[in-house]
Amino acid sequence: MREYNKLVRDRIPEIIEAKGGESVTHIATDEEYKEKAIEKLQEELAEFLESKDPEELADLLEIIYAVAESLGVSKDELETMRAKKTTARGGFTKRIILEKS
Repeated sequence: MREYNKLVRDRIPEIIEAKGGESVTHIATDEEYKEKAIEKLQEELAEFLESKDPEELADLLEIIYAVAESLGVSKDELETMRAKKTTARGGFTKRIILEKS
């Protein structure tokens, strides 16, 4: 068996077993979950930066929600924070590149 020791999506063990494989898993403690979720965030970001595949953005969004939840912030609260920041500082739609300040 190959070792991973990483956070995976909830249905991954079921999918592995449906394909005739075996998986050994455990449920993370709160502290381990925070650590592994942040590691997964880094992994998904690296995958997107390498591939530029929009599906990787979906994975990033999913793990961002999970990291936020592990920090006690719901999806709705995170969206409220995002919207508030956009209102105060703007978004990225105008493609402004700051050269000097």
